Amino acid sequence: MNETDIKIEDLSSMDEEEIRHFFKEGKITFPRNIEQDVKRIIGDVANRGDEALLEHTKHFDSVDLSSRGIRITANEIEACIGNYKEEFSRALDISIRRIRDFHQHEVVKDWTYIDELGNTLGKKFTPIERVGIYIPGGKASYPSTLIMTAIPALVAGVKEIVLISPPSSFDAPSSLSLAITKIGNICDVYRVGGVQGIAALALGTHTIKKVDKIVGPGNIYVTLAKKELYGYVDIDMIAGPSEVLIISDGSVNPRLTAVDLLAQAEHDEHAKAFCITTSLETALEVRAEVFKLLQIAQRKNIIEASMKNNGRIFVVKSENCAVSAANAIAPEHLEIQTEDPESLLSEIKNAGAIFLGKYTPEAFGDYLAGPSHVLPTHGTARFFSPLNVLSFVKFSSVINMSKKGIDELGRYASVFAETEGLAAHASSIYFREEED
Repeated sequence: MNETDIKIEDLSSMDEEEIRHFFKEGKITFPRNIEQDVKRIIGDVANRGDEALLEHTKHFDSVDLSSRGIRITANEIEACIGNYKEEFSRALDISIRRIRDFHQHEVVKDWTYIDELGNTLGKKFTPIERVGIYIPGGKASYPSTLIMTAIPALVAGVKEIVLISPPSSFDAPSSLSLAITKIGNICDVYRVGGVQGIAALALGTHTIKKVDKIVGPGNIYVTLAKKELYGYVDIDMIAGPSEVLIISDGSVNPRLTAVDLLAQAEHDEHAKAFCITTSLETALEVRAEVFKLLQIAQRKNIIEASMKNNGRIFVVKSENCAVSAANAIAPEHLEIQTEDPESLLSEIKNAGAIFLGKYTPEAFGDYLAGPSHVLPTHGTARFFSPLNVLSFVKFSSVINMSKKGIDELGRYASVFAETEGLAAHASSIYFREEED
């Protein structure tokens, strides 16, 4: 890869409206053949249950669970932890504490009020009963994702938390297993992943009891399975590849900007790493630093593919244009590396997480800043929010009408009912008006 393969696009001739149009929202699309495969596997799990789970796990993960079973016991989890340095154990403890402390601020309470007619109105909040968490396997291990999903659920008061992950996640040494033991309160753990695992959580099998909601990131197959099964269960969001957008005015060392772009690109070949700057000079400096750092990167092949195919550095004529671009892109992660980052914060409308200043790399948000790192991607920050305590809570409306309320409001409610042709609705109000 040559330095010039890292593309710089000059948009400095565009005004804010043209910038918004240039970055107009896209749509998450799924290849038809993948959709068909996902539906076939879901149907198979629905029809054959555990037998299908074993068969698909053997096919996709090359692991035969027929003797060990799908469920992994507490003793097995302990046995596969391995020997991790005390420093990593301490890092897990710090992350768990900080994520819990942050999400405690999101806890909601029931509320009611009495209106001028004596009617009592309000909301009753109830935690979701049983939640399934999906933790990806494959190219990396993600104990942080367990923390970022399980802790908000526990703070919300979820009683039953179920974890599924591909069998390789439990090969010793297993950092995921260490995180499981430290978090505690996870009632069931299963070594099954992919579409078959999502289907089992949503539909239930002999071994896996169905859940009410599924959260956690995954590849395109997992994402499409969640989308397909929405309605049988609730889900957190429809997510695309991970992404970062960095707004730079040149006041921050371009090496810091470059290393943050690489940090995003190393996720996988489909990750998106963007930088927007108001200076061509800054763009060239950032690109040069990206290329230098790429030469010594451990995951060089992945970063190279990601930067070549999806990495971009854009030059715009003003900070207002940069903000317009950010709101149009609606990135998962937005870093504002400017001289006065707080001054732009009020103008940002669409972003999963916002990182302010040169001392705030996106990686802090991944591990222990406080908010969950499960964030909307691919422009869906326009309508999705990060995973949070409210993601695990539902509410019921509470209505207690007084006699005065029926007398004063009944005739108006009856007018609605009669206008809509629902006579029994109207009668249910008339009869109460006649009660003493």
